[in-house]
Amino acid sequence: MDTIKVFKVLVMVFALLSLIAACSGAEEPNIASQERENNPAGDVPSEMDKVQELNLVDYSEIPTMDSAVAGDVAAFNMLINVNEGLYRLNQENTAEPAIAEGEPEVSDDGLVYTFKLRNANWSDGTPVTAHDFVFAWQRAIDPGTGSPYGPYMMAGTIKNAEPIAAGEMDKEELGIEAQDEKTLVVTLERPVPYFLSLMAFPTFFPQQEEFVTEKGDDYASNSENILYNGPFIFSDWDGTGLKWSLEKNPEYWDKKTVKLDKINFDVVKESATEIKLYSSGEKDRALLTGELAQQHADDPDLIKGKDPAVSYIKFNQERNGERTVLANENIRKAIAKAFNKQELVDGIMADGSLPANYIVPADFTFDENKEDFRAVNGDMLEYDTKEAKKLWEQGLDEEGINELTLELLGDDIGVVMDMNEYLKDQLEKNLPGLTVEIKNVPFNVRLELDEAQDYELQGAAWGPDYQDPMTFLDLFVTDSPQNRMSYSNERLDALIEEAKGELALDAAARWDSMAQAEKILIEEDAAIAPIHQFGIMALQKPYVKGIVRHPFGGQFGYKWAYISGKE
Repeated sequence: MDTIKVFKVLVMVFALLSLIAACSGAEEPNIASQERENNPAGDVPSEMDKVQELNLVDYSEIPTMDSAVAGDVAAFNMLINVNEGLYRLNQENTAEPAIAEGEPEVSDDGLVYTFKLRNANWSDGTPVTAHDFVFAWQRAIDPGTGSPYGPYMMAGTIKNAEPIAAGEMDKEELGIEAQDEKTLVVTLERPVPYFLSLMAFPTFFPQQEEFVTEKGDDYASNSENILYNGPFIFSDWDGTGLKWSLEKNPEYWDKKTVKLDKINFDVVKESATEIKLYSSGEKDRALLTGELAQQHADDPDLIKGKDPAVSYIKFNQERNGERTVLANENIRKAIAKAFNKQELVDGIMADGSLPANYIVPADFTFDENKEDFRAVNGDMLEYDTKEAKKLWEQGLDEEGINELTLELLGDDIGVVMDMNEYLKDQLEKNLPGLTVEIKNVPFNVRLELDEAQDYELQGAAWGPDYQDPMTFLDLFVTDSPQNRMSYSNERLDALIEEAKGELALDAAARWDSMAQAEKILIEEDAAIAPIHQFGIMALQKPYVKGIVRHPFGGQFGYKWAYISGKE
């Protein structure tokens, strides 16, 4: 499971690098409702330009296009546009049937899902079958494949996935079966309320066994060695290059909805260069970062929105086998309450980020009455210097000390270093006797220190893998591979287990159980100190319509995008 942590944090570091921006401008338009009302059948709008070509920037090379082994946002961004699973996130970011012809038949106990597949083809004209899903899932859970997300997404969810990933059972025992070419049966380990949301994640995409086997080590190594069943196909990608294109897939089952003929990508790693390309008209969209963002704060092309990712301070309660002073609850609570989050997001992030007094982000998950999960617990561990000083004095007295020096570990990235300096200033000013020593290191070094649990305070961030509060909450159970801080609470563990088990089919009770778990984690134990929920800002040409930003599995969907008003 260590590999999973590495890849997950890579995703979050990329997100952090790409989400620094400016404050002001119009909210990123929610085009979904308007486009569906005006264009319910997916027909081409009459106002579309004759040339449907989009020019975009990407921020890193694509390491792989093999959905079984992909583990980074660069790959996921492309995979969700050139391939498709049983479900796809739509324009409202709700998972809806894709290769599945409709909603599955579900057994009364919530364990068996039977999917009927629509008539869909691969890019070579051959049909997508139930066997393609069986092969892909078995390949992703096979320990020999080295999939970072297969075990993480399947273990405890798909029947027998955990022992298969551990090498204790054959992959053919995985709970997935092709009854015939168009009937797929999936058996779960336990009822999973968010299971259909998982089906939109690239790890669960199909692969054609004959093609993958024939290509061998060359599979997914370049655009010629991949089969596609999504809206677009790859072209001009040599596996390592700094440019590639997406072209409309003539074999896609829903090709009438796809309006763009081509999307051209160039890897640009310097923000100033990206802005120049945007200003010259060579690129149609540009993320804003740092000072450049502030310079363009009043640009009429500015758009912004929330991102369902949250940053927080990890408190390591045991280091090198010995208890640390951060095992003291009052000291943790004092630190969590001693810095001004609003000032931080306004002055340091400046990208529309929100102060986070929680771990499950706002505007991310909703109950059956469409109430935001955030409404249950509201804000916790809010900034309060008077209370922080009181807790601090109590904690120091309990530890029998008058002063304390703590190390704050973080990445050697501009915005992270700025944020750590701000935290140091706030904590030292508001907690008498505290000295904070900043330790900014290269990303890989921080990963090694985290995995060895060799730190005291550490800046971290997490974004969702599926649309459910659980994707944030089960990080902190006692045996979680992400819980590298020796935090343990039996009540929290029991609530999470209950929500995953006996309450899985009782939506209201499960919701309440998860809310109680969050309250224990944040308000009662202060196991972590939330900092902020990410925002995102970008410049986008007014003639670019319909790009959908997704909360997980890949950031941008181009299936509904089109050009109108450039000509």
